[in-house]
Amino acid sequence: MIQQSANTVVMVRPFRFYPNPETASDNAFQREIASMDADTISKAAQEEFDQAVAQLRDAGVTVHVFADTASPEKPDAVFPNNWFSTHHDGRIALYPMYSAARRSERRRDVIDDLRKHFRVLDVVDYSASEQQQKYLEGTGSLVLDHVNRIAYASLSQRSHPELLKQFCQDFGYEAVTFQSQSEDGRPVYHTNVMMCVGSKLALVGLEMIADEAERTEVQNHLEATSKEIIDLTSNQIANFAGNAIELHNEKGKLLVLSTRAASVLSEDQRTIISRHAQIVQLSLPTIELAGGSARCMIATIHLPRL
Repeated sequence: MIQQSANTVVMVRPFRFYPNPETASDNAFQREIASMDADTISKAAQEEFDQAVAQLRDAGVTVHVFADTASPEKPDAVFPNNWFSTHHDGRIALYPMYSAARRSERRRDVIDDLRKHFRVLDVVDYSASEQQQKYLEGTGSLVLDHVNRIAYASLSQRSHPELLKQFCQDFGYEAVTFQSQSEDGRPVYHTNVMMCVGSKLALVGLEMIADEAERTEVQNHLEATSKEIIDLTSNQIANFAGNAIELHNEKGKLLVLSTRAASVLSEDQRTIISRHAQIVQLSLPTIELAGGSARCMIATIHLPRL
């Protein structure tokens, strides 16, 4: 049975954490850290990570934790959702990464460990497209409706349309593409910072999609697949309210997002969410300096168990 949400996730504990200068040019969510040295910020990020793992486990989610390796330095290793995704048919996809510093995040040992617990029938590797400067950064670029086989994608230099088309052909998804812009006018670098699709709920910054036809298409697809839509403002998106993910435990659905993201939700929006999921808030002020939040830290496992 295909489910939208997962109960098992992979997370990577950071070793050397700092906002990646190679990604700053197109990541409007990223911040500088002039007032903090790398050792201090790495320790703070590790503490936030450990607390987040503990909270998810307390909420009934199975978390497989992998420690980042010391060499080479991988400042964004805490965001594994960009380099691989897993699928209900037993396949794993590996993705081409825009930042050269991020390409060493792809780790065979993580895939080998998953084989010990889950049925992995094939690994589909798109990473060679880096040589043609074509990128598709996993479930950062792709917000997947697994049940209805829809791949939502905000096109950018990290979400190449040819690779999106290839992914959809290989995995049997319909692509719904659009252009979206951050408050500063730059293209949104990853779809998953402005959109979250759950089983019966969707959070999306519709106002960031300037083209009316594209905006209507996104809304129509969400409504046709029985999603209750929470239309997020650009300010809420800037505070990571779109970078949420639906998981589940034995009792029901969970909506995982950061404390900062939760703080900008209105009472009406919280009421809508409560109809569909329990909110789980993770405190991530340091990790969010790198331009990603709760959803970016979580690689969901949809593989069949052995």
